[in-house]
Amino acid sequence: MKAVVMAGGEGTRLRPMTASMPKPLLPVVNKPIMEHVLKLLKRHGLTETVVTVQFLASLVKNYFGDGEELGMELTYAHEEKPLGTAGSVKNAEEALKDDAFLVISGDALTDFDLTDLIRFHRERGAMVTVCLTRVPNPLEFGITIVDEDGKVDRFLEKPTWGQVFSDTVNTGIYVMEPEVFDYVEPDKPVDWSGDVFPRLMKEGKPIYGYVAEGYWEDVGTHESYVRAQADVLEGKVDVERDGFEISPGVWVAEGAEVHPDAVLRGPLYIGDYAKVEAGAEIREHSVIGSNVVVKSGAFLHRAVVHDNVYVGPQSNLRGCVIGKNTDIMRASRIEDGAVVGDECFIGEESIVQGNVRIYPFKTIEAGAFVNTSVIWESRGQAHLFGARGVSGILNVEITPELAVRLAGAYATTLKKGSTVCTARDHSRGARALKRAIISALQASAIDVRDLENVPLPVARQQTARGSAGGIMIRTTTGVPDSVDIMFFDERGADLSQAGQRKLDRVYARQEYRRAFPGEIGDLSFPSSVYDSYTGSLLRVVDTTGIAESGLKVVVDASNGSAGLVLPSLLGRLGVDSLTINPGLDESRPTETAESRRAGLVRLGEIVASARAAFGVRFDPVGERISLVDEHGRIVEDDRALLVMLDLIAAERRSGRVALPVTTTRIAEQVAAYHGTQVEWTTTSPDDLTRVSREDGTVFGGDGRGGFIVPEFSSVFDGAAAFVRLIGLVARTQLTLSQIDARIPRAHVSRRDLATPWAVKGLVMRTVVEAAGDRSVDTTDGVRVVESDGRWVMVLPDPAEAVTHLWAEGPDEASAQALLDEWAAVVDSAGH
Repeated sequence: MKAVVMAGGEGTRLRPMTASMPKPLLPVVNKPIMEHVLKLLKRHGLTETVVTVQFLASLVKNYFGDGEELGMELTYAHEEKPLGTAGSVKNAEEALKDDAFLVISGDALTDFDLTDLIRFHRERGAMVTVCLTRVPNPLEFGITIVDEDGKVDRFLEKPTWGQVFSDTVNTGIYVMEPEVFDYVEPDKPVDWSGDVFPRLMKEGKPIYGYVAEGYWEDVGTHESYVRAQADVLEGKVDVERDGFEISPGVWVAEGAEVHPDAVLRGPLYIGDYAKVEAGAEIREHSVIGSNVVVKSGAFLHRAVVHDNVYVGPQSNLRGCVIGKNTDIMRASRIEDGAVVGDECFIGEESIVQGNVRIYPFKTIEAGAFVNTSVIWESRGQAHLFGARGVSGILNVEITPELAVRLAGAYATTLKKGSTVCTARDHSRGARALKRAIISALQASAIDVRDLENVPLPVARQQTARGSAGGIMIRTTTGVPDSVDIMFFDERGADLSQAGQRKLDRVYARQEYRRAFPGEIGDLSFPSSVYDSYTGSLLRVVDTTGIAESGLKVVVDASNGSAGLVLPSLLGRLGVDSLTINPGLDESRPTETAESRRAGLVRLGEIVASARAAFGVRFDPVGERISLVDEHGRIVEDDRALLVMLDLIAAERRSGRVALPVTTTRIAEQVAAYHGTQVEWTTTSPDDLTRVSREDGTVFGGDGRGGFIVPEFSSVFDGAAAFVRLIGLVARTQLTLSQIDARIPRAHVSRRDLATPWAVKGLVMRTVVEAAGDRSVDTTDGVRVVESDGRWVMVLPDPAEAVTHLWAEGPDEASAQALLDEWAAVVDSAGH
């Protein structure tokens, strides 16, 4: 006997799950519902099957093919327009006209005994046998009344409670003789129970009802979809589950990686190659799809998560459905009954309320509170560029595909035949992405000079030597699973705001230039990069007095690429130095604040015991440095800026220093004391770079370990700052602690507040209005200066739904009080 599987429905009640996927392909415990149906047919010997398709038909055909993988023979009957339950089977008449056949829905989950149903049909000599089942609430289904012999007395489609006279309903599973086709008009919408069966009964044809025992769930609503998953996990329905039961009710598929410190409370299912980290908690009736990542601290209960989803740390998912390829970022909450469609982005700390529907390809901004369905517009702004280029979680937000498109867009902004330098840090992720980027550049008629793994300042300096621009891929500072793709201009500086906007536009329009076959770009690997870097550095930075001073320094390369440039640099400086942690450690391409602190403490111990003049620790890409004084005490980054400023201003006695407006105003006193002046810049590194390029600028710094030595370059450079510092200390004959002691203490406090994008403008207007007649500086954001000199600065983040606040006062308490006062102003506007 042949079977017909009805797989043409749109599943409108299941949107947005079915907005980009036909209902029969919806996964139930990681397999499409229709696959469960086909396996049931095969178990009962019905291997020759016709599948009727209409909505998104190609997806069904592509998934199941000819059925060979299932050990079946599948053919397809395609409806151009919806023909109803009978019309679509009539559409397949050619394949079914020779013998009785079975009709079953491709989107109902069941384990009925189809063999017994067919036996009943044959024994009764029926023309049609309707498979019935008993349900507690028959309102959604067609009711059927049968006599003692099983003959159908009456049908009633979707009754009201006043018409309910039975709990026996039609499951949409039928066994039929081919004569039934005589009662179905071709190419017209015709239904079995509404049109055909009443005619057959009128003519006295044998229609029987078979009441089946077993499980049946019409997966037509969000609730029934979630319930079907729970029923499979509870063992209420006899269907196949891939994987192994590692503890009672906990099923884990092949290749899944579940940390022993993850909390699992079955019944639940974890799909193949999923990864569940330590500290994640997955509770009853949750289904985790293939390749899903569940980060530490995430909590899931009755959550159905489709394939390739990223579930961020501290996120909370309850009773919801998450579509495939969606990213749920840190500390998001998705409540009971919510459905998130395919390929959505749910920002950090956002809340999606119960029963909200978010349609595919939508972005929900960080901190958003979503209590109505998002169908058309995105609730967020997708900015490519953040503070350090294009940043995001590796293989979640930053994928090889995105890197290729970005590089193609960047190449399109340059002339054909231009040269671009590429570089990376020592992580494997950066190496993989860089290869994708190089291919995209070459395919866009760009020649590539690949520097491989070099410190960030070296990449910038090499870019400035005749290239049209550069791209550096590095691990995000302090976030080991994220990467930054940084774009440089022809001077090796970060791409300007205008350059970023241009790249953004090309990327958004997806108008990428491609090279003709004869124009594919060249790839070269320049040699002696470090020698040329240290040679030019030592030519321009004042090193007089170092060799005679007998200074001893301890240098910590922190297992990063800074260690690659140090041998040639320290050798030529002629300084007595001890280098620690020089080797590259691929597994630690960045360091957390805690590990950096611990490294500085260890460096301090070595400096004190070695009686060195000071210690310097490089960040892993050689861009920033941290200092330890001769006693082994850590010089905090904001103090290190003042120490360096004091030394340079004392030696130069004129000129300008570039500092961001968030720096303590004590810097102004230090500079003025030595006859130099401060030029305040925005917090953007490219603004510091711009001022540092101007004549008369003698120093720049950001208070976070980034120093600019303008005579050498206009960008942050750890090695240049280190060489400059050794020269200054050697010539002044003062120790770092002596210099630190003569500078007044600063008290600057900082706070970040979540602010939805939609109210950022309102927040800033409210701040300006609240400032009243106080002095207001709008170099970057809004800085309000009190009459007693205290100040607060409010700055909206360019890439995230956050507002930053800084406040400075004569002591810690007054700075905090000022911060509290203005945080309340920002909060009141943001809500």
